[in-house]
Amino acid sequence: MSKSEQNLKDAFAGESQANRKYLAFAKKAESEGFIQAAKMFRAAAEAETIHAHNHLRALGAIQTTAENLREAIAGETFEFKSMYPDMISAAQEEGNAAALRSFRLANDVEKVHAALYAKVLDSMAAPDEPFDYWVCSVCGHTVERNAPERCEICGVAASAFFRVE
Repeated sequence: MSKSEQNLKDAFAGESQANRKYLAFAKKAESEGFIQAAKMFRAAAEAETIHAHNHLRALGAIQTTAENLREAIAGETFEFKSMYPDMISAAQEEGNAAALRSFRLANDVEKVHAALYAKVLDSMAAPDEPFDYWVCSVCGHTVERNAPERCEICGVAASAFFRVE
């Protein structure tokens, strides 16, 4: 791999992390009543997304939808089979309850994501009518069509879910 390719990968990771961090900062600023700060964090987050997408395109890492779905399945599967189990073990050994909860919730949800991606990939030949997905704002659990009465992963009420079109 060339130095430029490695730099693009590193830049993509950095810009992606900045996007997520700034969105978290925006939520916090908004909850504290700092609307202008929240808007600035969201604007910067959007800009970081543009940078990340540019880096990804320069890497040639955006393929056909079917190839992208297969990559997403592989990534989610790696997370729930390898990455998070190791992190869960480390958090248990260290007695870090907050990390353990965060890793367990994510691990459970990544299994769901892999299955949902596989379902979409399998249905590409004869797609269904489009429908919405619902995401739990506490743990990220993702469901098709309608929010459940309670989250199957973390147990919160349906009101914690938001619709993604």
